[in-house]
Amino acid sequence: MKKLVVLLIALCAVVSTVACGGGDTGSESGAAATVTVKNMSYSPASVTIKKGQTVEWVFDDSGLPHDVVEDSDEAFKSDLLTSGTFRHTFDDAGTFDYHCTPHPMMVGTVVVQ
Repeated sequence: MKKLVVLLIALCAVVSTVACGGGDTGSESGAAATVTVKNMSYSPASVTIKKGQTVEWVFDDSGLPHDVVEDSDEAFKSDLLTSGTFRHTFDDAGTFDYHCTPHPMMVGTVVVQ
């Protein structure tokens, strides 16, 4: 009987997490969204956050240098990185497209609500 109760509690926790959208809501660093820079791409290519939240880009592409540069007026711009992270906090609502300077086919979008 005790095993059944433990199993039911565990099952309820899993169902609650899935049904309520729980689980991974950002990185351990406190960022609202994390984008991995790997395999010559940004993953995910598009993230949606709220005003005042932060996006963190994690660079992990086997030593290839990449950056993150906002398209319209370079409102955010990272250094050229082969590892490590870049973070930007978005204070204004809007859609912010960005690219990688050395690899212009690498593009991404941050939607701020």
